[in-house]
Amino acid sequence: MLLMYSAPTVRRAVQRHVTVRVERYENNPIVFPDGEGFDASATFNPAAVVKNGRVYLFYRAQEVWFGTSVIGLAVSDDGLHFTKMEEPVVVPEYSWEIPGGCEDPRIVRVNDTYYMAYTAYDGKTARLALARSKDLIHWEKLGIVFPEWGWSKSGAILPVKVNGYYWMYFGDSNVWIARSKDMVHWETDRSWVVLRPRKGYFDSRLVEPGPPPVIVGDKIVLIYNGANDSLAYSVGWAIFSLDDPRGLIARAEEPILTPRTYWERFGQVRNVVFAEGLVHFRGKWFLYYGAADTFVCVATASTLKELLGYPLGDS
Repeated sequence: MLLMYSAPTVRRAVQRHVTVRVERYENNPIVFPDGEGFDASATFNPAAVVKNGRVYLFYRAQEVWFGTSVIGLAVSDDGLHFTKMEEPVVVPEYSWEIPGGCEDPRIVRVNDTYYMAYTAYDGKTARLALARSKDLIHWEKLGIVFPEWGWSKSGAILPVKVNGYYWMYFGDSNVWIARSKDMVHWETDRSWVVLRPRKGYFDSRLVEPGPPPVIVGDKIVLIYNGANDSLAYSVGWAIFSLDDPRGLIARAEEPILTPRTYWERFGQVRNVVFAEGLVHFRGKWFLYYGAADTFVCVATASTLKELLGYPLGDS
């Protein structure tokens, strides 16, 4: 039996006290299709983690546009120049992953285990799935997170317990919240909505979590993706309370990234920037994002408050 509750709906006005200083890497894209093999046509929507002084980038790959998706891995010593592994690390195996495949990973580390939330797509219904690994190479699939839910996507997990639970923001229309004692078994409810689209904004059509959230002081920073009525995707942010991860404190009035460059405007799906990876590496924040459902790009900022344009102390 689930404990029923309604998420707080408080939204404070956002005042921009800090200039947004997000710098696109001048040599984007950093990962792109090879023209042959499992990622011949598309490499996009990347997760990122830092291990032993290197960035591990997990990207969605397709041999043909709109075909079956797998998850590839590329590794970098500087966060900008990546070497791809020859074979994907996660491929569709089960009926709930075929023929659509395994899509859009987000990865967190809890103790000595890495957890990947990804989308399993059977060609009709997308379902949020979970896998775990000790080495980032071999992944054990744990199955569908919410078997009774139906369509579900995009799990961004807070990798530390708050009030006795791990928390996950998920969804691709509204953003819902779920909680877990063990990172494997999750509970949620249709009423647990914490973020909705806003008429007249960059996220008027839908909202969808981006990278795993980051704790800064008494706040939880969630970077998210939003689409407008023309289905152009941009990147925004929302800040929740660490005391209650359901409680919205502030939200971006304007996106921090919006489709602008050729790579972001033209590809398998036009006018898309879609962030799923965020790491602090070599003194900077690296935001990895998919561009036009075809390429992987990166933008950097010196601090989180410069990335967001919102005061967060010395983050």
